[in-house]
This record gives sequence, structure tokens and C-alpha cells, in this order.
Amino acid sequence: MSHSFGYVRVATAVPEVRAGAVRDNLASMLGLARDAARQGCDVVVYPELAITGYTCADLFAQRLLLDAARAALMDFAEATAGLAPAFAVGLPLAVDGRLFNVAALIQGGRVRGVVPKTYLPSSHEFYESRWFVPGTDGVRDQVDLPGGAVPFGIDLLFRAEAPSDLCLGIEICEDLWAPVPPSSLLALAGATLLINLSASNDLAGKADYRLELVRQQSARCLAGYAYCSAGVGESTTDTVFGGDCILAENGAVLARSEPFRRQAHLTIADLDMAFVQHERQTCTSFAQAGRGGSGSAPGSYREIRLDTPRAAARHDLRRAVSPRPFIPADPAARHRRCQEIFAIQSTGLATRLHHVGATRVHLGLSGGLDSTLALLVCLEAFARLGLSKDGIRAVTMPGFGTTHRTRNNAELLCAHLGLNLDTIPIAASCRQQFADIGHDGTTADVTYENVQARQRTQILMNRANLLGGLVIGTGDLSELALGWCTYNGDHMSMYGVNAGVPKTLVRYLIDYYAEDKADPATAAVLHDILDTPISPELLPPDDDGRIAQKTEAVVGPYELHDFFLYYAIRCGFAPRKVLFLAEAAFRDTYPPDTLRRWLRTFLGRFFSQQFKRSCLPDGPKVGTIALSPRGDWRMPSDASAAAWLADLDGPPTA
Repeated sequence: MSHSFGYVRVATAVPEVRAGAVRDNLASMLGLARDAARQGCDVVVYPELAITGYTCADLFAQRLLLDAARAALMDFAEATAGLAPAFAVGLPLAVDGRLFNVAALIQGGRVRGVVPKTYLPSSHEFYESRWFVPGTDGVRDQVDLPGGAVPFGIDLLFRAEAPSDLCLGIEICEDLWAPVPPSSLLALAGATLLINLSASNDLAGKADYRLELVRQQSARCLAGYAYCSAGVGESTTDTVFGGDCILAENGAVLARSEPFRRQAHLTIADLDMAFVQHERQTCTSFAQAGRGGSGSAPGSYREIRLDTPRAAARHDLRRAVSPRPFIPADPAARHRRCQEIFAIQSTGLATRLHHVGATRVHLGLSGGLDSTLALLVCLEAFARLGLSKDGIRAVTMPGFGTTHRTRNNAELLCAHLGLNLDTIPIAASCRQQFADIGHDGTTADVTYENVQARQRTQILMNRANLLGGLVIGTGDLSELALGWCTYNGDHMSMYGVNAGVPKTLVRYLIDYYAEDKADPATAAVLHDILDTPISPELLPPDDDGRIAQKTEAVVGPYELHDFFLYYAIRCGFAPRKVLFLAEAAFRDTYPPDTLRRWLRTFLGRFFSQQFKRSCLPDGPKVGTIALSPRGDWRMPSDASAAAWLADLDGPPTA
């Protein structure tokens, strides 16, 4: 189904339903169908048995109701012939003297296939086996409808011609609650969008469980999942239905309906089928399960081709795109994430120290973000091991660009934390190095900068030899992605505690420590560090003694580079798709030309700087992205970026 960059617009549609009022139900369903088509939807999912209502009970044995439902199905197909979406409609259907609870998939005025419910509940509230038989009891592979014979069975897949990543699999309500849901096998057989026509009643606490069930199934199946439940119009004789609708993708809930709405309503989101396929291609366990490694491999499925819809290509996006994909938006979730990451960093360092028998660490403390976080991690690691914090040997090494603000913050931070801070100026030794190599000592070129960075690393390494212990690296994931580090300078250490932490997350981790662990005086220093412009301070300050060399003015805003890193590397998206998402996320912050410029910078640097990542020291992975050459990211140092840059410069994809 056509959408730029592989997105499929999916709607759940909860009509105004009354038990047994087939024509009224049909009218409400058609109203939603037209509305969904106007909004550019590709797939529309209705609740279970929506044509008749789920709560008809013994009325399902009435031929009058069954005939009315079958007629309404054909009327729905005829009325939607000119609409682009594929519609999944629920109804009771009699076949060979058996009654099935089915979902009929309709597109272009025709019923393309009918899928019966596999698992029937027999609880106090529901006793479906009184009226229906399970889908496994079907003895035919097609059913006769007024328009002709239609494929019938639990073995149907519906594949779209475009995008080729879209393949629909259908299950009904209780199917999802089974130990091995049909959707699991459908996903292994190729279904990328799983849809569930449901009638799930509401009980105290059930909504949360249902949400988690849908979310987990979308994650386990590496799929999109559209769940549509019956609304408040169903009979309330013994139970109440709230119309719960959930749209999820790979474990993320993209949209959820407001509960207990009395009006007919749609819940819409764009699901990314291309990302689903990317995740499956990179997940070896998914491929293994598809080959039968799990003991529940899919059987033989019939594939039904859907037409390419006639809807025009869309350039909007019906899903939230966070400008900070590494940072949870919810404050409570963000706090838990920071707590967890800080524990991973400090535990990694503590385990390494314990393994090598080290009781001392050395790190350069600049008064900037990265070295501050590394110092806090060291402090926590020493506490975990019960070691004296006297073993934390922080060193400030003022050079040609060091400002009073950063040096003062380094000194205050150590004072408030009760740590010793040694000061070793590097200006004289750098001037000697300039003289030794024939540099004039005044030209502010790359040599001028890198001599300082390498001198600091040399001091730390030599002190570690002299006094014992490990040199702790401070560079973060964003700097590694951009290669914004001096080879064999700040690029090198004996353990890099920040190697898995992107720059945008570094800020939140320091803020977490300030709010959760620090006393007021220490917190004040940490907040000033957070407010300090990011700089390597390798060039002289301005006339007022302030930082003149601002990193983000040179390489671009880190919030953009972290965004690019997530979508280009974590998700494997092509540059034009990354740009499309960036325009959605930063529409109120950066103009498109600025986004394109910095994305070009990111791509160029990411490819050209791989040689620095190919020899990284050890460091803990804390999230879904890491650039370690030993596992997470293996790339030739001389790979060409030409194809990626050409894609960025190409015409918009429709």
C-alpha cells in the first residue's frame, strides 16, 4: 500500500453498534470507511462481529440474522469499491452447516479472503463454542459468496503489491491470548502487519494487561499490530465493552484510543513496514524460528495479492517522531532509564577493576560534560567495590584554550565530592613539542590542537604506569560516530565508560545525578557544567576569556547528529528517509536546508572516521546502539559514502 518510505497508514474503526441491528451497524461502518479513506488510510480494521454485534448470543442461531449479515458484507464491499483501503470486517458466517466467527478482508469492492477465528473462549462472560466452531474445523479452502468463490481458512496471508514490505496476517480476539497465537506463526510466514478484530470486555486492570499483550506480541513478532475492540454499543447485560484500540510496532505503542467513547471513531497511525523488515533481517533468532528452530514453525500458507491502492502519495506522517530518540519523553521513564544506564556504566567499570585487581583510576577532568560523567561513574564504581575514593586520581591539564569557568568547575566538583585533583599545565610541554616537530606554535591548525590532546593522554598513560591503575576514557558515542576525537589522543584509554552514551543522553545522566544523588552545592556545579558550551578548548579563548571554540558550530548540533545516528545506524534508514523524519521532528527548530547540511556532514564524517572506531578500547554498551568493532558495528575503514550522499541529494520518494 503506497506511502513514502514504506509507511502504511492503519486505522482501527469502532462503529456505533447495537446487537442485531445489522443495517444500522452497516451504516456506521460505512461512515467510518469513507472517513478513513479521506484521511489516506491503507488498512482499516473493525471489531469482532461488528456487522451483527458481538453480544447477540443465541440470536446467532437465527437464520434471519445470518442472512442479513452475509448481505451486509456484500453491501459493504459494493459501497467501498471506489475507496482505496483494505477493510477487515467481522461477521458470523455459516459454511457447510457450521458457524464460524470470521474476518473478511475487502478491497476494491471484492472480498479477497475470509479468516475464521482459531481459539474460542469458554469463560463465565463468553461461551462462543455454544454457537461457533473453531477455524481448525473448516473442511473447505474457499467459501461461496454472491461475488464468487473466496479463499477461506486460517492459512491466509494478504500481500500488497506496494510496498512489498506489507503483508497482512489476521487473527481474532482470543487468538492473541493463546499460548502460541496464530499471529506468531503468521509473522514467521511473512506477515508484517498483524490485525486483530476483537471484542474484549473491560474489567478492572484488564486494559493494562491487554495493552502489554499487544505491545509484547508486536515486539516478539517484529511486526506492526493493529488491535480493534468492540465499543460501548454492545449489550451490557452482563459485561461492558470500552472500544479499546491499540496500534503498535516492534514493541512501541504508536496510538491508543480514548476508552468508552460513545461516538464512532477512528484511531490512526502510520506503521513502518520497512523498519519491520530491517529488524527481521538483523534478528537471527527470528530467521531461526522461521526455519523451525523453535519447534513451532509455520506451515503452508496461501498468499493472496492485494491491489496497489489508488490513494495519492502522502507527505505528512501520522506518528510521533521524537527529536531525542535516545531519551524517554516520560519523566518517570527517563529517570528509570538514567538510573539503569548509570548502573550499567559503573558496574562495567567495577567489574573491570575487580578483574585486573586495580584500586586506582586516572582520568582527565576538563570541566566539560563527558569527563564529568566519567568522574561520577568512577565514584559510583568505587562505592560498589567498597574502595576508597582516594584511588580516583583526577587531573586537570590546562592548555592554550582552557577557560576559568571550566577549570573552576573541575576544581569545585572535586572539592565538593571529596576527591583529590592534580593540576599539570601542558603549555610548556606542548611548546617543546612544537619546536621538536618544526611547528611555529602560533598557527591554530589541526596540529596545534592535536598536540595538546595527545599530550594530555600521554600524561595520563604515564601516570597510570607510575602510580598503577587504569586510564578511564571519557569520549561518548556521538563523538565516536563523528570521529570528533584525536587519534591516539582522547581517542585512547584503558576503559571507555561513556563509549555507549550519546551526547544528548550525557546531559540527562548528569542532571539525574545532580537531582538524585548530589548535595545542593555539588548539584549547583553540575548544573553550571550542563550550561557550559561544548568545546575541546584547544584554541585560545576570546578577549573576554570565554570559550571561543564551540564544537557544535563546527560539526553541527549534537541533537541532530544523535537523531541521525539513531535512524541511519540503529534503524538502517536511507538518508532521504532520515531527512524526512528529521523534518517532522525539528519542523519548529531547523529549516530543511539546515537539516540536509548537517546530515551530509554526519554521513561524510561517519564514513571517513571509521578507522578510529576500528581500534576502540573496551567500554560498556548501554543501549541499542554501540560502535564497538568487536560486535555491534563492523565496517571497512575505506567504505565509500557516495551512494548515501547521492540518495540524500535525490528527488523526494513518493
